[in-house]
Amino acid sequence: MSSVAVLPRILGALFYYPPQRPEIKALFDCLPTLPSLYTWRDPHTITGLCEGWPVDADDELRWQYSVLFEGQGEMVAPPWGSVYIEKDNLLMGETTARYRTFLRHHGLAFDGQQQEPEDQFGLMLLACSAFIERDNPQATTALLEKFLLPWAPRYLELMQHNDISPFYARLAQVAALWLQDIKQQLELNPVEMRIFF
Repeated sequence: MSSVAVLPRILGALFYYPPQRPEIKALFDCLPTLPSLYTWRDPHTITGLCEGWPVDADDELRWQYSVLFEGQGEMVAPPWGSVYIEKDNLLMGETTARYRTFLRHHGLAFDGQQQEPEDQFGLMLLACSAFIERDNPQATTALLEKFLLPWAPRYLELMQHNDISPFYARLAQVAALWLQDIKQQLELNPVEMRIFF
């Protein structure tokens, strides 16, 4: 796997899959190595974030994931892009359909075992990683500029300030820094969209 593709793949998996899965639990051990997986603009900050990562007990972390990603009660930070960029905060709206068409056009389709809309933040990072791995810079740029960066900063801001999970708040800080770095590195110009959430 391309070294550049590793970080979005790790972050995407942590934002998408529940923490009780064995392969996700295994990723917790590599969290301190995240500073070495990418050429960060601010290595000091990222190293500080990745030291002493707040990982709660299994049951507590499972509950936190369920509240933040599956929707027990009111979701403080819904992880789907359509909620932010559709006027009525709809899941599976027109923007999701456009994104699905984009993925299929570039030969990427998810098996959908969890019936998850494709514009889930973690899934989008996994798609980004797949495009990097396939050496498809056009698809990577389009995904970031048109589909992820227009709403991701708002989502990550809400996640960083959630009072449910220190673990996922920290994860959101790291993801936000990576997106800022990749935006500058690739000289991206995200599409400006009105945010409704």
